[in-house]
Amino acid sequence: MSETPQAQQSTSAQVPPQTRGQEEMTTPTQQAPAASPEPVAGPPEPTGWVGWVVFAAMMMIMVGTFQVIAGLTAIFNSGYYLVGENNLLVDVDFAAWGWAHIILGAIAVGAAFGLLAGQMWARIVGIAMALVSAVVNLAFIEAYPLWSMIVITLDVLVIYAIAMHGKEVKTAGL
Repeated sequence: MSETPQAQQSTSAQVPPQTRGQEEMTTPTQQAPAASPEPVAGPPEPTGWVGWVVFAAMMMIMVGTFQVIAGLTAIFNSGYYLVGENNLLVDVDFAAWGWAHIILGAIAVGAAFGLLAGQMWARIVGIAMALVSAVVNLAFIEAYPLWSMIVITLDVLVIYAIAMHGKEVKTAGL
């Protein structure tokens, strides 16, 4: 059986000129290995701690707002608290405490919004403000014990969440 000249031309046309005559010698071991897909390096996947950092930011907003309210109360209605100015841990009048609470609260709220945006400065300010807030509330514990203990506890949770997992908010794309 011989092939017609047309069949030989069609076979030659399908094979590139440099490989003509080699197609019979090609074995499976000579074929190029299939390209293995390499994993694409991207940002690390956020963990469940992103929720804790968002919780910390929400707590900073809430505690900051409550600090402002406590500060306004100290300035305008100092009779509300359990003890007078003379019985505070630090000998300061309620107006000074009120302004301290207002300033701390405003900075905490601002840092919380920065934390939600994944900003590094907000992590630093948030930790510093939570630390200062805990100390201020410890000094204010005689005037308002239950509230001060609650705020100190929330401040500790905020510090932990921000310090350990604050960078994950940026990778989550919130």
